[in-house]
Amino acid sequence: MILEDLKGLRSAPDLTAQQKQQLAEDLKQRIAACDWFTVGVMAPGADQALASLRAMEASLGWQAMQLLDQHQLPDGAVFLKANQRTGTVTLRHEAGLGEGLLISGQCPSNPAAEDTWGPLPLDFFI
Repeated sequence: MILEDLKGLRSAPDLTAQQKQQLAEDLKQRIAACDWFTVGVMAPGADQALASLRAMEASLGWQAMQLLDQHQLPDGAVFLKANQRTGTVTLRHEAGLGEGLLISGQCPSNPAAEDTWGPLPLDFFI
């Protein structure tokens, strides 16, 4: 499986350990070509979305982004949007989404490196 196989999926597929390793190696190379990132997390709850983001940040050596309005976490299914450039994270209730983690690489100096990868399983970086 390659990252392109995930494009167009509504939810992240179940992956074997070997598939995760292959995707992680490919993702690492693509991430290295970008300057900064936005992240989208579709999850059944706010805690799971935040845990997925924090595991990704730790795994990639990124500085933790700040959750805006953390005192008012939505109930039920959520969409988390993180922007590395601004260092902020927002969460909103969003029913009917799939489940997974999307990473969009930004590179104004090399637009060919820009892309969105995923959806990856919520536990991909755990």
